[in-house]
Amino acid sequence: MYEIVEKENLADNVKLFGIDAPLVAKKAKPGNFIVLRVDEHGERIPVTITDFDVKKGTVTIVVQEVGKTTKKLGLLTEGDALLNFAGPLGHPSEIKNYGHVVCIGGGVGIALIYPEVRAFKEAGNTVTSIIGARTEDLLIFEEKISKYSDKFYITTDDGSKGRKGFVSDVLKELMDGEEKIDLVMVVGPVIMMKIIAELTKPYGIKTVASLNPIMVDGTGMCGGCRVIVGGEAKFACVDGPEFDAHLVDFDNLMARNRRFLDEERMALEG
Repeated sequence: MYEIVEKENLADNVKLFGIDAPLVAKKAKPGNFIVLRVDEHGERIPVTITDFDVKKGTVTIVVQEVGKTTKKLGLLTEGDALLNFAGPLGHPSEIKNYGHVVCIGGGVGIALIYPEVRAFKEAGNTVTSIIGARTEDLLIFEEKISKYSDKFYITTDDGSKGRKGFVSDVLKELMDGEEKIDLVMVVGPVIMMKIIAELTKPYGIKTVASLNPIMVDGTGMCGGCRVIVGGEAKFACVDGPEFDAHLVDFDNLMARNRRFLDEERMALEG
């Protein structure tokens, strides 16, 4: 059993959990994920590792309540325990000194970009971070990300905080400026990652997208996270979750993501 040692409500239906899992924390790296099971009747779900503390033996995850299992998880509190918490899984991020790295997070992807921001900064990069959400109430991890960012931008769809607009607007201005960008790292909704990839491609800027939002069982067995990368079928969980964004077939990916909406609704209502 894996005890919940911390719980925090970050935004509407978005919760942070600190899990006592020393063996996972010891091996965890930015880009990794875990697979958890709430209890013996629950399904296995993959969740990206948001933070880890080797000394404390804890792993931090951020979960958005969208389906039956994540809502069940959201009801747990400090002192409760998870039945399974397996990991770290997936290939870690390729962290090195690129020069100038722009990290972009949208929605819950803001929390997922945090370990990347910190690692890139600690590797000696100049880090520019851009985070975006629909409204101010949905913004998370602002202080954590800004701490490791040389430049930090906030966008909201409605203009309630930061700049009104989208993360892509800020990126376009940066690319059109005089400062050279060596790498763009993006995590968030699939449509957002597609737009970012389309923006950076004409500029020849290396762009990496994390496809962790599309994973289902996290082992490659179900095939739910199959994605076309460079014309070849890949599995986000075992081949990724990070890929060259310019090679990802985002249109195919978005079509696949819509296939199980009815099943997900039925599970939630059941």
